[in-house]
Amino acid sequence: MKTICIMRNVLKALSSFETIFENTYGVSLNESMILCALSEAKKPMTSTALSKQTDLSPSHTSKMIRILEEKKLIERTLSETDKRLMFFHLTSDGQKRVQKLTLNNIEIPDLLKPLFKE
Repeated sequence: MKTICIMRNVLKALSSFETIFENTYGVSLNESMILCALSEAKKPMTSTALSKQTDLSPSHTSKMIRILEEKKLIERTLSETDKRLMFFHLTSDGQKRVQKLTLNNIEIPDLLKPLFKE
């Protein structure tokens, strides 16, 4: 039973962290993982590549892509060689947002602080 209680506390701490993160930066942790993957990519990525890179399910990745497009942080382009393929990349606003994503501006719950030590 102790393990379940510990996990409950971890989930509560993570939920609290995500709420603070989203209120501070206007993106969820999952959305920020997509932004991070795109910022580190050497070239635009497909939704399949983003799904693999972030470990999100393909359907959840599609949902995050749609939300980020609505926020004008990413955009899609069609492949020049295969019109069935879509590539995603950061917009200039997306690049600016990624640069602002730092944990220095957020209070990390005590339970999670050991995870962020270098």
